[in-house]
Amino acid sequence: MKIAIIGAGWAGLAAAIESTRAGHSTVVFEASRVIGGRARALTGALPDGTPVTLDNGQHILIGAYSESLRLLRLVGVDPEVALMRLPMMLLFPDGRGLRFPHWPTPLDALAGIVSARGWSLADKWCLLLAAAGWQAGDFQCEAASTVTQLCQRLSPRVMTELIEPLCVSALNTPADQASAQVFLRVLKDALFGVPGGSNLLLPRVDLSALFPQAASRWLTRHGGQLRLGTRVESLLPQGTRWQIQGEDFDIVILAMSASGSVSTLEKTVPLVNDFPASKIRLWTDFASQLPFQAITTVYAWGNYAGLPYPMLALRSNGGATGQSSGLAPAQFVFDRGQLGGPQGLLAFVVSASNDSREALQAQVIRQAQMQLGLTLQAVQTVVEKRATFACRPGLQRPLQQIAPGLLACGDYVAGPYPATLEGAVRSAVAAIKTGLLDVYDAH
Repeated sequence: MKIAIIGAGWAGLAAAIESTRAGHSTVVFEASRVIGGRARALTGALPDGTPVTLDNGQHILIGAYSESLRLLRLVGVDPEVALMRLPMMLLFPDGRGLRFPHWPTPLDALAGIVSARGWSLADKWCLLLAAAGWQAGDFQCEAASTVTQLCQRLSPRVMTELIEPLCVSALNTPADQASAQVFLRVLKDALFGVPGGSNLLLPRVDLSALFPQAASRWLTRHGGQLRLGTRVESLLPQGTRWQIQGEDFDIVILAMSASGSVSTLEKTVPLVNDFPASKIRLWTDFASQLPFQAITTVYAWGNYAGLPYPMLALRSNGGATGQSSGLAPAQFVFDRGQLGGPQGLLAFVVSASNDSREALQAQVIRQAQMQLGLTLQAVQTVVEKRATFACRPGLQRPLQQIAPGLLACGDYVAGPYPATLEGAVRSAVAAIKTGLLDVYDAH
């Protein structure tokens, strides 16, 4: 069959690879001339003018991201080389916090909790009891529960130093607003999934080199087409097929952002008959109502600036509310000098950010001085205003199937994962399987 994929981010490229592997003719349309979507490399310069490669936001993977790791290997990227594997840790600059040892799953989590620095026996015991209860309940809870409600019996220290930073990093949603069910799913896969599922995987290469560029090369070698600078404004139905710019396709998969997909579909509705038009309108209604959150990454540099570990947690005064206003908005800092970048370059991440670029940058520079004792100069601040959807309890995400032969994939589409690279990749793989089954059934 002939399959069109609109969008060359991680989801679109993953869908193209799966389609090509299944033996189908695959064409990827990308409006810009840069691939990678919201996880790609950027160019910047240090204060002295030295060119430097940055990322459109500091991303992190975990060992439980099985589909992402499978695709990396498939396109020729060795995860053990491109990613720095570390045991799960949430350590603060003062040395307090939690760090798992290199033990089998889930003993690593048990040992990490027992040995957490700065925690009392009561702190550790309440977390162990809660974790045992979550496991006994197969990591299921009431759909309407928030993470704060799920963890209401945990001590304030455990909430502040573990649950809140973990929640905002995984779901990009403050704990008092975040879905407890999605949070539990991530915990289940990390703690009781594949061996090493809780490991942190920090990119040693820029995000474009990590997957998009290798995926593009693989796709070209195996007969797929990647058409950059080609914007798809609308789709035209042709019987059981869809036409894009005069070319007919058996299946079309929208791998754009939610807003981009809605825009294309709204221009498509007047061109189709009542049945698919009503299905398309229903899908766009759901997609249009998704609440989104911003993520800000502040890159800063200083002479001899560095961290004791490649990544540290920071004490953010946002707390459970996620309000980034104040002197300490960043929840994490990464030492890019330990991750293949120039020495002295740090990346500060502000999840669920609200303030302006200028305000956040100034606050992070002050936070670095107060919590790390470092005097830094701002290099570049990247604000992704619609980085992820707000992962709230009971949130209705748009389904994968839009109309016959027309599907969507991406980290915002209905699925068990929050808005992560793994969520985007899994959605893409599922879209190809669903689309092919639908077409086979129709014939």
